[in-house]
Amino acid sequence: MDQLITNLGIGFGVALSIQNLLYCLLGVLLGTLIGVLPGIGPVATIAMLLPVTFTLSPISALIMLAGIYYGAQYGGSTTAILVNLPGESSSVVTCLDGYQMARQGRAGAALGMAAIASFIAGTFATLVIALFAPPLAEVALKFGPSEYFSLMVLGLIAAVVLAHGSLIKAIAMVILGLLLGLVGTDVNSGVARFNFGISELSDGIGFVSVAMGVFGFAEIIGNLEQKGEREVFVKRVANLLPTLQDFKDCAGTIVRGTLLGSALGILPGGGALLSSFAAYTLEKKVSKNSANFGKGAIQGVAAPESANNAGAQTSFIPLLTLGIPSNPVMALMIGAMMIQGIAPGPQVMTERPQLFWGMIASMWVGNLMLVVLNLPLIGMWIKLLTVPYRLLYPAIVLFMCVGVYSLQNSPFDVLQTAMFGIVGYIFVKLECEPAPLILGFILGPLMEENLRRAMLLSRGNPMTFVERPISAAMLGISVFLLLIIVAPTVRKKREEAFVED
Repeated sequence: MDQLITNLGIGFGVALSIQNLLYCLLGVLLGTLIGVLPGIGPVATIAMLLPVTFTLSPISALIMLAGIYYGAQYGGSTTAILVNLPGESSSVVTCLDGYQMARQGRAGAALGMAAIASFIAGTFATLVIALFAPPLAEVALKFGPSEYFSLMVLGLIAAVVLAHGSLIKAIAMVILGLLLGLVGTDVNSGVARFNFGISELSDGIGFVSVAMGVFGFAEIIGNLEQKGEREVFVKRVANLLPTLQDFKDCAGTIVRGTLLGSALGILPGGGALLSSFAAYTLEKKVSKNSANFGKGAIQGVAAPESANNAGAQTSFIPLLTLGIPSNPVMALMIGAMMIQGIAPGPQVMTERPQLFWGMIASMWVGNLMLVVLNLPLIGMWIKLLTVPYRLLYPAIVLFMCVGVYSLQNSPFDVLQTAMFGIVGYIFVKLECEPAPLILGFILGPLMEENLRRAMLLSRGNPMTFVERPISAAMLGISVFLLLIIVAPTVRKKREEAFVED
């Protein structure tokens, strides 16, 4: 416990410096802004803003990007409650009861409960990270190449299992991501491969180009097709503090949502989206007020909002301890770390304690900022919702092109991003979720490197992956997951998991 307090002291010393406070504030404000604007999620935003962070110190860059992620969870609930449009995918469930509360004149109570539930969940999730990340990093330091390869296989398979939509399409997207990751120069031989004679591809396909194209450009092209108008019938929100009865009704809900979200956030492929759906479903089953769900039950707001914020933050545990992304946002964070020259993995905690603990402490600071700032700024967010799409998107596209070009001052990068934007739009039309692709793209080169290293150390004996207990256990879990999702009943349940009546 003394060590934990010392470590948190180091973290708060870093997080409370003027520079990092400003970047944390900028991150949570941008995250909220993006969450409020329907159609632009945190994945697209972080992909767009990656070039901006290159000139920052590593800790400031990661604090800002993390702030964007959990700030978007707050902002998404504002749009979901006021306009019945989820600003962020994990806020889909909040629409069900939040919008009904707004129509009943209780928009203030719904927004207030969403903010308070998110803050409580965020505070608890920060403690979970502080408690569980160090021992997990200690275990991970004992991992060899075999264990890392098996862990990445498990991560990709779990991402496929938890990806909503067609199982075949999810597997295809992972394989495509792995293949794209192979483009470039072979690490061992130094020979260029799969670059089709294009010199710009000698170092591989740009991570920022793939992320920005598949998530950013594709998202914008898709949104331009939506002709529907947004109905903002709430001109002014009053009574932001929920009643005492509301707090009594939601106390157990927030606890359950926080615990469930914290657990699911750690899973590969989990995070905020899965947590919010699971928490709402659980609350609907255990609540005495289940008949009122979908008609304006305040528990229907508290459950997903506490779960998605807890899930968003605990998804940093696999990233900070194992260097494994549990969702596409964490894949982008790994990309940001690599660009900053940081090798993601358990050694981050021992070699860069200021970065590790500073980032954890900044999450609590960011959550406090969100509660203090967001509720008074509700009026501004309402005005922002009335801005037409046609004015927003040209400015965003221009900003993205400038950001991509600034990476290497190369027009080829902009062209590459545009190509991936078209590919991403085709994925949207074919209902192929791009998240498994980005996970495969990030993990592909790491998997290849660890596979080769393991085979070299074992002198070409593939049995090394099953002879080492931890590696064998992870491969066993991977096989088990593949077998259970093939079962018809499990497959049917999986397809229904992300659908709410």
